[in-house]
Amino acid sequence: MKVKVLFFASLREQLGTAAEDLDLPAGVGNVAALRSHLRGRGGAWELALADGKLVRAAVNQDMAPPTTSLKAGDEVAFFPPVTGG
Repeated sequence: MKVKVLFFASLREQLGTAAEDLDLPAGVGNVAALRSHLRGRGGAWELALADGKLVRAAVNQDMAPPTTSLKAGDEVAFFPPVTGG
């Protein structure tokens, strides 16, 4: 299953990429599993997406909890919490 993954703000800076098209392996079917899969790359990925880090996600431009299921063609965005003013 192929999805587009976007990284915003400090995550983009830490990971050195703004977006990638990713073929998900079997068993990666929701936002939490995708985050864990990306963390498995190690290095900056492990640090930026660590379990203790507050990272928000959106699927197809709608805020998404970790349990949100993914399907082929979805756009998944990860970003740090933001404040307004």
